[in-house]
Amino acid sequence: MNDVIEGIVGKTISGQRSRTPARLDYIQSATGLFLALFMWAHMFFVSSILISNDFMYAVTKFFEGAWLIDGGSPLFVSLAVGIVFVVFIVHAAIATRKFPVTYRQFRAYRSHMKMMKHSDTNLWFVQALTGFSMFFMGSVHLYIMLTNPGNIGPYASADRVVTGWMWPLYILLLLAVELHGSIGLYRLCVKWGWFEGKNAAQSRKRLKKVKWGVTAFFLLLGTLTLIAYIKIGIDHAGHAGERYIPASEVSQ
Repeated sequence: MNDVIEGIVGKTISGQRSRTPARLDYIQSATGLFLALFMWAHMFFVSSILISNDFMYAVTKFFEGAWLIDGGSPLFVSLAVGIVFVVFIVHAAIATRKFPVTYRQFRAYRSHMKMMKHSDTNLWFVQALTGFSMFFMGSVHLYIMLTNPGNIGPYASADRVVTGWMWPLYILLLLAVELHGSIGLYRLCVKWGWFEGKNAAQSRKRLKKVKWGVTAFFLLLGTLTLIAYIKIGIDHAGHAGERYIPASEVSQ
């Protein structure tokens, strides 16, 4: 029978294999890489509060385009968040095609995972769980940033964390993002053969060590950053809503 209905094996009506799964894999990998690198950069940006309030304020004004227009504009932040939000949705939509969608599929995967006792299989399961939770928690955070781009700064961000009661969400989001992102980058390296070297097995062991080191570093940095915002938010609770003004601008 020459005409075959396209199915799980990815064949087209002409009997040739469809390139769609490969294209979707490429898009998923590209969007995942973009989001992981963005989250690393984002963590460094928000952790600028650990240096000083003034430094975090300067970083905020930079992303508001103060170097381009006088005083900057939160619209630059909205534009950047909008782009990230679109990439986030595309990545999530493509990734869900690999999730177990029925209890039977989930049970089969769990049985396979227990039988194999393979660390990379376990990592995929953690990545799937964190990815699923991020779809909801990350969407909340991105929507808030998209609709309130002006509420970023030493006091504004701290007020959102404490007075706005966002700290429970941010704790869970920190865990999910750092685990999902670092596992995702590790799996990308393995999948596409990046840094493979002559001995693939040895390279994978090294990559896994680097992956756990990166996870530990960003979890520590994120925890210290969140603690700093919580402290500022508690101290500033009586004046919630007031914006931070650096000493250099007060004296002008």
